[in-house]
Amino acid sequence: MKISAIIPSFNREEHLPIAINSIKNQTYHIDEIIIVDDGSTDNTQKVLNKIDNIKTIRTKNFGVAHARNIGIKASKNEWIAFLDSDDIWMQDKTEKQVNFHKRNQNILFSHTGERWIRDGKRVKYPKSLKKPQGECFLQNISTCKIAASSVLMHRGIFEEIGYFDEKLKVCEDYDLWLRVTQKQTIGLIDKELIIKFAGHKQLSTSIFAIDRYHIYSLQKLLNSKFKDAIQQEIIRKCNILIKGAKKHQNQKILELYSKMIRNIECQILPEP
Repeated sequence: MKISAIIPSFNREEHLPIAINSIKNQTYHIDEIIIVDDGSTDNTQKVLNKIDNIKTIRTKNFGVAHARNIGIKASKNEWIAFLDSDDIWMQDKTEKQVNFHKRNQNILFSHTGERWIRDGKRVKYPKSLKKPQGECFLQNISTCKIAASSVLMHRGIFEEIGYFDEKLKVCEDYDLWLRVTQKQTIGLIDKELIIKFAGHKQLSTSIFAIDRYHIYSLQKLLNSKFKDAIQQEIIRKCNILIKGAKKHQNQKILELYSKMIRNIECQILPEP
């Protein structure tokens, strides 16, 4: 199995070398490392110029979904792995996933457990984010439970379901994993094989009313066999947004998501 590893990055000059080294130090050789610089304004390019055996692509700042898509389309191998520029892989991460796929050749997507570190200390992983496996679409509709940095997947999946949705500033991974879990059996290596660091500025923590993006992704799947569960989850998320809108007196949000609930409920109710 030959693997292309893709790192999207924006203004992460300090983190990038550490992330790249964690790929180079894998016990299973990674055939291709692609760094997509998403229009960085720091010294990212100078840092990358000093690192051997990587492929770099520089784009304008269109966001992480666009950067990952550029990397996927530029990659040469059948298997794709992702690593966010502020995360690292444990040394045997890839080896364990490759061994899993060799034993389970019908499974084309796997992910792993993760360890969280904040300010140098380990953070307890929430039980609510228990890692899904198997036929697990319904386990994933509430929130994103698959870490992009832990994923190894066959490129044929993109040909079947499409790429990351570039309209999304955040939750682009949640959006793609929903489409994947609709179609694919998911493999899980239930070990902490990546490390995620918190404490620095992250885009997802600065976005207002993040459930708006979840609802957008769920709406795209309303014609699927999971329609009933999706409708109920949209209603639940709308109510969360409405509660926040009332608290902050945001009339626009209040009206928008109240109307959405009414429209969905009209579809759920049987005709008289």
